[in-house]
Amino acid sequence: MVPQNSNERHAPVVSVRPKAWLAAILSIACVMSLGVDVPAIAAISAAAKDKKPKQDPALKRLPITELNVDEAILHAMNRLAYGPRPGDVERVRQMGLAKWIDQQLAPNSIDDKAVEARLENLPTLNMSTARLMEEYPQPKQAEKAAAKRAEVAANTIRQSTNDSTPATQKDMASKDMQTADGTNQPAETAMAPPSSSAAVGQSAQSNSAQVNVADKSSVPAPMKAEPAADNPNVTGNPATAGGGKRNLLSGPDPNAVPRVIADDSKKPQRVMEELAMAKVTRAIYSDRQLQQVMDDFWFNHFNVYAAKGEDKWYLTSYERDVIQSHTLGKFKDLVTATAKSPAMLFYLDNFLSADPKAAQRQATMRAMRQNRGRFGGPFPLPPNQQAKKNTRGLNENYGRELMELHTLGVEGGYTQKDVTELARCFTGWTIDKPRQNPQFKFDEKVHDPDPKMVLNKKIHAGGMKDGEQAIELLAKNPNTAKFVSTKLARRFVSDNPPASLVTRMAQTFQSSDGDIRAVMHTMIYSPEFWSREAYRAKIKTPYEVVISAVRALGTDVDTSMPLVQWVGRIGEPLYQCQPPTGYADKAEAWVNTGALLNRLNFSLTLAGNKVRGSRTDVGSLLGVDATEPKVALERAVQVFLGGQVGPTTVETLEKQLDSPQILQAKLDDPVKKVNLGVVTGLVLGAPEFQRR
Repeated sequence: MVPQNSNERHAPVVSVRPKAWLAAILSIACVMSLGVDVPAIAAISAAAKDKKPKQDPALKRLPITELNVDEAILHAMNRLAYGPRPGDVERVRQMGLAKWIDQQLAPNSIDDKAVEARLENLPTLNMSTARLMEEYPQPKQAEKAAAKRAEVAANTIRQSTNDSTPATQKDMASKDMQTADGTNQPAETAMAPPSSSAAVGQSAQSNSAQVNVADKSSVPAPMKAEPAADNPNVTGNPATAGGGKRNLLSGPDPNAVPRVIADDSKKPQRVMEELAMAKVTRAIYSDRQLQQVMDDFWFNHFNVYAAKGEDKWYLTSYERDVIQSHTLGKFKDLVTATAKSPAMLFYLDNFLSADPKAAQRQATMRAMRQNRGRFGGPFPLPPNQQAKKNTRGLNENYGRELMELHTLGVEGGYTQKDVTELARCFTGWTIDKPRQNPQFKFDEKVHDPDPKMVLNKKIHAGGMKDGEQAIELLAKNPNTAKFVSTKLARRFVSDNPPASLVTRMAQTFQSSDGDIRAVMHTMIYSPEFWSREAYRAKIKTPYEVVISAVRALGTDVDTSMPLVQWVGRIGEPLYQCQPPTGYADKAEAWVNTGALLNRLNFSLTLAGNKVRGSRTDVGSLLGVDATEPKVALERAVQVFLGGQVGPTTVETLEKQLDSPQILQAKLDDPVKKVNLGVVTGLVLGAPEFQRR
C-alpha cells in the first residue's frame, strides 16, 4: 500500500497511455466494489445460503453446508495456502479436501525436497549468524579485516626473509634504521589493534554490569534506525509502517538489479535479499502451504525489524530456528524461543536491560573483598565507591510488547506495574558476543534477584527461571488464549471473526496447553470457517496478491528477486515493518485507489511476461481462440475466479474489450488478435481476485 502521507516520489505515476488509463479506471471500480464492510461476492450467491446442497464425497468429514465443492476447495486453498496452482483444485477433489487439510496440519508428512532444491543457490539460508557476520560484514569492517589480513601476510613474508638473512646484514639494517636522535625505528609495522567487533566480543565476555554511555563500542546501538542511506525515514500509515519505503526490497524498478544484491555480492544486504527470495520461493512452490502461511503469520506476530543494526544478520537464524520450527507446536515454546533469540533481544533492547542496583551491588562486593581488615570484617564502603553514572538500567520495551502484542493483548488486564515487574523478570537475558558469535546468554550478575509480582502472582524462582516462570504464567492466562485465538481467526476467517468461534478456539488453546495445531484444527473444522459470510471475505495483502497471482498463472520463476521488489512496491516490503505490531491484517489498511492501481499494474506486468526471471504461458492456460475477446474474458474469469464475478466487474471489463491494448490490430484489419496477457492481467487485477 502507498501511505497517504508519502512523498511524491513514492506515489504511483499514472500516465495517459491507454494501458495506464485502463488500469486507473479498473482500479477505481475495484475500490468501489471492495468496500470494507460489504463483501463483494455475497451478492453473487445470495440465494445459495438458503439452499442446502447435498454434500459432495470430496467434502466428507467437513461441516460444509453453504458452499459447493469447488467453492470449498477454493476457499481452503485461499485461506490455508496461497491460492491454487493449475490443476490443484482437481487434485484436491480427487484426494478429498479433509485429507489435504490433515496433511497440511502435519507438514513433516509432506515431501518438500523439490522446493529445497530451488533454494540451493542461496547459501546464506543455512549459515550460522557468526558466519554471516564474517562473510557479509559492513564495508568498513570488511576493509579493516582485509587490511589486517594483508598486514599479517606481509609480516609473515618479512619474517621469513629475516630468518634467511645473515646476521651481519641484519646488524647493518638495524644501524640504517637509527634516526638522527639516536632512537631506533621498529623494523616492522606494529599489528593493527583489534577490530571493533572483536572488542565488542571481549566486552560481552567480561560480564560487566556497567556500560558507560561514553563507550559506544562496547555494545550494539539500542533501538534506533540505520543511517539514512540504508534506512530512510518511514512515514505513512502506522498499520503498514515500512510500506512507504524505497529500499532494495521495494525498488522503483523491480526488473533492475542493484549491484548490492548480485549473486556474488558480499555486502550485508545480500543476507536479507536471500532471506526474502527464499520466503517468496517457498510460498510459490512449497507443498507445505499451511506451514508457509503460518510462518508469515507468526513472524508478523513476533515482528522484528531487519533494518535495525545487527538484526540484518540475526534474522536468518530467527526465522529458520525460531519461527519455522514452532509454527504448529506449543505456544509457550514459541514465546520462549523468541524471548531467547538474539534478534528479539536486540530489536526490543532487552539485551541491555539490567537491575539498576546491579552495579552498586557488585561495587560493594568488590570493596568487601578488597578492604577486609585484619579481624576479617569489612571496612565501611567509602561514599565515592558508589555505582558509576550512566550505567545500564531496567528496559521495559520487551516486557511491554510481550504482554501487549505477544500474549495478553492490549485489553489483557495488566497494568504498568505489571510491565515493570515483568521487565525485572527478564533482566540478565542478553546476548553473548553480539558482533562475533551472538548467542543467548543469561548474566546472573545483572539479574534482579528480588521477588516480583506479575498479574498478582509472586515470581521468585531465581535466576533465569524467573523469566521462564513469567512466560508460563502468561501462556496459561485466559486472556492470552483469547487474544491469540482472535488473531488466528482474523487471519483465516474474517476481519471480525464470530465470537462463538473465538471462544471455542480459546477453550482448545487452554485445554491443550497452547497447542497451536489443535487450535487450528478447531478453527478449520468449524461451521463458521466454511460459512458463506467467510467466503472471499478477506482482502489479500500485497504479499498474498503477488504469490497467489504467480501460483494461479503457473508461472515458472527462475529468480524471485523482482517479485520480492514488487511486494515492496505494492506496499509490504518484506522484513521492513518497523513497529513491533507487524503489518496490519484488516482490509482498511490495504484498500485505496493508489494501492489497487499498483496491484493491477503488477498483474498486467506478470501476465504480459514482463517480470524478469518469470515466464508464463497464458495461451496454454486459457486454451481459447485468441481472436474472440469476449470468449477469452469469459475463460479467464472461469480459470482465475472460478466463474464467480460481480456484475460491476463484468461491466467494467467488457467495456475494455475494444481497447487497442486488447485488440492488437488496426481498425481496418480483417482479423484481430486478442492480447491474452492483458485480458488475464485485468482479471487478476479485478476485485474478486483481491479477495481470498
